[in-house]
Amino acid sequence: MIYDDLLTGNKKMAVIGLGYVGLPIALEFAKKISVIGFDIKPDRVEMMKNRVDPSNELSSEAFDDCDIKFTASLEDIREASFYIVAVPTPIDEHKNPDLTPLLSATETVGKVLSEGDYVVYESTVYPGCTEEDCIPLLAKISGLTYMDQFKVGFSPERINPGDREHTLTRITKVSSGCDAESAEEIALTYELIIEAGVHRANSIKVAEAAKIIENAQRDINIAFMNELSMIFNKMGINTYEVLEAAGTKWNFLNFFPGLVGGHCIGVDPYYLTFKSARFGHHAQIINSGRGINDGMGAYVARQVTLKLSSNFPNLKDCRVLIMGATFKENVSDIRNSKVADVIMELKEFGVRVDVVDPYASPDEIKEEYDFELSPSIEGPYHGIVVAVNHKEYAALDEAYFESITHKGAIFADLKGIFRGKIEKLRYWSL
Repeated sequence: MIYDDLLTGNKKMAVIGLGYVGLPIALEFAKKISVIGFDIKPDRVEMMKNRVDPSNELSSEAFDDCDIKFTASLEDIREASFYIVAVPTPIDEHKNPDLTPLLSATETVGKVLSEGDYVVYESTVYPGCTEEDCIPLLAKISGLTYMDQFKVGFSPERINPGDREHTLTRITKVSSGCDAESAEEIALTYELIIEAGVHRANSIKVAEAAKIIENAQRDINIAFMNELSMIFNKMGINTYEVLEAAGTKWNFLNFFPGLVGGHCIGVDPYYLTFKSARFGHHAQIINSGRGINDGMGAYVARQVTLKLSSNFPNLKDCRVLIMGATFKENVSDIRNSKVADVIMELKEFGVRVDVVDPYASPDEIKEEYDFELSPSIEGPYHGIVVAVNHKEYAALDEAYFESITHKGAIFADLKGIFRGKIEKLRYWSL
């Protein structure tokens, strides 16, 4: 059995893709068994060889006591027999699934696959993708027969960047296999590192579907909050105060309005709507939620400009400071950040925008979104938008914000963290 062979060191594991998901998995397993960590970017591999996480999520201590070999060489992963594929699954400009990284990783594994090997996918996909897109490619490239000569499973990632409480080992893992034997072998393997336990899904498609609805559910609930925010804004009611009152009921769901970006919630629902359309079903609620959340950046910018123009008639003379550019607080991850939508829309109105962020990489921001991070805050500004509630911003007070703004400045607090603390500036939140 492959589980026993991994434990005894007779066989090795290879993790393909060492980003936010792959590297933590590789390091956890490397504390128990022999692992090969593979990434296509040699510069990232060199960083990891020097005990540096390119994603800035893990400390150097995370590399302690790990039996792991980092490599960008295809030949090195031939030594493995159990492959975990953890590469991004983004969407294209038309909001359709972009399987390019996944299929490229599948080709890589197919070139080194041997009889008796296992391949487990962690990348979030639509139900059926593993069996319909990945397995045929593995069989074609390797020349091996699926089920008879190699086996496949799916165990969706559940890593939450920046979360120090719900870490990899503390989150229940869903796993699956192509038959009863592989399902158990894969589950046992994950149980080596997952303290919270492993849920054995009945099939690969069930495991794929379970992952995709986790994020679709959150997306829909946040979209509802965003729509409520629009309604209450027209009524002159603070949304966060409404939610605080409603939250006193024991079964009220704890969601809040905001910009929905990142590599999961803002992306995964499109995989489900894409697949449902293939079955002739238009996913009304999911698509509606996506429409609301994708439009929130433009909505925020419009609200800010409306409030600016009431105090400062010439928008082209206005300067606005955007605080935060990452997709969530206290992380460096800028993937699919909807703050970029706010910035672009403000610029369309002619507003001059400065953007600061203590975590984001200026080079990555420039490459991904084509705007510059300001090296420092240089007021006075006509408006401030606290777009991301980084801990550094939460520690500031109104006196500081007054010191960098004109009289009558707008203060847009998208996450409501300064509610009740701003009295002299013109306060607005979602």
